[in-house]
Amino acid sequence: MTTPLGKVVLIGAGPGAADLITVRGARILAQAEVVLHDALVTEEMLALCPQAIKISVGKRSGQRSTAQPFINEQLVDCAKRYSLVVRLKGGDPMLFGRADEELQALEAAGISVEIVPGITTAFAAAAAAQQPLTKRGIARSVAFFTSSAAPNHPEQTSLPDCDTLVQYMGGREAAATAQKLLSLGRSGSTPVIVIENCSRENQKIMRLCLADLADGLPGMIGPVLVMIGQAMAQR
Repeated sequence: MTTPLGKVVLIGAGPGAADLITVRGARILAQAEVVLHDALVTEEMLALCPQAIKISVGKRSGQRSTAQPFINEQLVDCAKRYSLVVRLKGGDPMLFGRADEELQALEAAGISVEIVPGITTAFAAAAAAQQPLTKRGIARSVAFFTSSAAPNHPEQTSLPDCDTLVQYMGGREAAATAQKLLSLGRSGSTPVIVIENCSRENQKIMRLCLADLADGLPGMIGPVLVMIGQAMAQR
């Protein structure tokens, strides 16, 4: 007799603060039997699912982390043993969350999947800085990008051509981005906002200009998001 397969729900945990998860996400989390979570998911967030078995499958830049194929295998294995499995991802699952790889593995195994969106960090950062990403007459386009690449793929050096640029995982790569923009003709006085540990108690917001950013961001060890463009100018 074949055991019925469980269901996997990919849930966006949001930028960090536990109360920024969606109501639907929190409700499903409270019902989950097992939760596979990112390294950046806080203990306060995990307190929303005290009944669940918790498995850390975290990925942190520059640190030893769980390989994506192994995470895919764990998701499939858990769905064979539990009826409700949650994959809890920082931010939104569909933006820089490797959701495509996990969806392919689950679909190939015939496992039912639901996706619950979360607040992506760019929106939380704009709210924290009280600085809209778009402004009438100043910025009507926004690009989210990262320099990180998949294993065995070269780093991405091209940059989007938009009014406002938002660089995810931008701590170490931010200086190179600034240098590239300056070489492409962007003014060194272009406003920049850098947010470390967005929405958390230890959140830090730094305002600087593009020329300063080109010198790097020393001392920032938490997750960093960088917003660049005239929309970032202080009112």
